[in-house]
Amino acid sequence: MYVERLGVPLRWWVQGTMLLACFWLAFIVTPMPEAVSWALTGVIGCLIAGGYLWYGAATIRVDGSVFTAGRAHIDRSHIGEVLPLDTEAAHRLAGRDADARAHLLLRPYCRRAVRVEITDPRDPTPYWLISTRHPRKLAAALGWTADSAPAVEADAGADDPVG
Repeated sequence: MYVERLGVPLRWWVQGTMLLACFWLAFIVTPMPEAVSWALTGVIGCLIAGGYLWYGAATIRVDGSVFTAGRAHIDRSHIGEVLPLDTEAAHRLAGRDADARAHLLLRPYCRRAVRVEITDPRDPTPYWLISTRHPRKLAAALGWTADSAPAVEADAGADDPVG
């Protein structure tokens, strides 16, 4: 069993808090009642927090016979080759080497990914490209082994290593 929630990073919460402070300061110096300034700030704070929680709610799950990525799911019997990708390979596959038919679950703060080949003849999707913080663990949960296929690791020595 593998479960990963793609929650937004702490730095997004810090930036959201700074943005909220800017709004509060702008509201508090205007000629409006103080209660209105605080209420507007509270509403904006709830919108920021709700947006972060909604965007970061995407979950990757591998259990039993089903692989789920966000709202999409597929039976594991329809999964072919699984390939953990480093930052550079994930960027290429999400960009210039992308297939328009692919299913993507990408988050900009998760720079690494896993490419999962789909073998269902009824499904026109050639592969899923899934952002993850732990590409080797996710790939292993889907049946990948270091012996079966190599991981793409161009920047394994970087500060954002695969695995």
